[in-house]
Amino acid sequence: MFRIGKHEARFPLIQGGMGVRISGGNLAGHVAKCGGVGLVAAAGIAMNSVFYNGKNFFQADLEAFKEELRKAYAIAPDGVIGVNVMVALSDFEPLVKAAIEGGAKVIVCGAGLPLSLPELTAHAPDVALVPIASSVRAAQLIARTWEKRYHRLPDAVVVEDPDTAGGHLGEKLENIATGDYDQYATVRAVKQFFRDEYQAEIPVIAAGGIWDRKDLEEALAEGADGVQMASRFVCTEECDADLAFKQAYLKCKKEDIGLLMSPAGLPGRAILTNFDNVRQYDLDQHTVCRMNCLKKCSYKESGERFCIVSALDRAQRGDVESGLVFCGTNAWKADHIGTVQEVFDELFG
Repeated sequence: MFRIGKHEARFPLIQGGMGVRISGGNLAGHVAKCGGVGLVAAAGIAMNSVFYNGKNFFQADLEAFKEELRKAYAIAPDGVIGVNVMVALSDFEPLVKAAIEGGAKVIVCGAGLPLSLPELTAHAPDVALVPIASSVRAAQLIARTWEKRYHRLPDAVVVEDPDTAGGHLGEKLENIATGDYDQYATVRAVKQFFRDEYQAEIPVIAAGGIWDRKDLEEALAEGADGVQMASRFVCTEECDADLAFKQAYLKCKKEDIGLLMSPAGLPGRAILTNFDNVRQYDLDQHTVCRMNCLKKCSYKESGERFCIVSALDRAQRGDVESGLVFCGTNAWKADHIGTVQEVFDELFG
């Protein structure tokens, strides 16, 4: 059994949050049904939802978020279902509260330091709080702040490897893929920090680059208590993305995957074969920022780069010519569209 706070899953696997409706209620529900922890990603969840009319983004965001949690629980009524909420989102606080209203058992937060998370969730002490960190220093800062202000420690920590993970990355661009980062040394050091400072056994979860059973076994042997996997679940029937999005994974080659700078001010990893078209779309369509979805965004502020939520939304709907397809470094390994159960059978069977 895999324990996070007061919740137990059958297997030590969290399905990573993939924003703008790649991991919605369907994927999260099926992962939970198979014995993992399923996550609905909050970022851009209003897009392509029945609640969004083009003008009411923030209200639609909250309604769509709760609706996806309802969908997930309809699939796995007793499953461990949670959410991923990026700290960088403009409506971070309301989304956290909506997640609790929707019954989320676990809240995972990255793309910034969730220093106020225990305050936002104080009325729901059973909800497990899980920050994402790429360094020991970040994990220490979060833990010490939470303990001092709220007398609360994280229920688990996800250590994300910026050299391999997909989507937005919590590291400076110049520090990624230099060969200096040691994911499992970081995992062990974060575990040791909690033992030394708080005499606490806090689960530490390895994220980034986990694709198959060999990767899973290596992570556990190297000291991780579990793994977080995202890209591996894209090419499943249950993933909430359009078929064309999944086929972009099937068609891509190793060298097609690379780094870009997001308007959020964070590096991101994606399939880059169509990247020129992403920016060109906004120029051709005279796109303006309608959503104000990020606290900090160079496109909103100065028109620099591109509208990321629109680019990710286009890809999710199947426009992979002008849309942005986020992925981890191993996405090229996808060779067929299977099921979530097949992934679990391969990993744990």
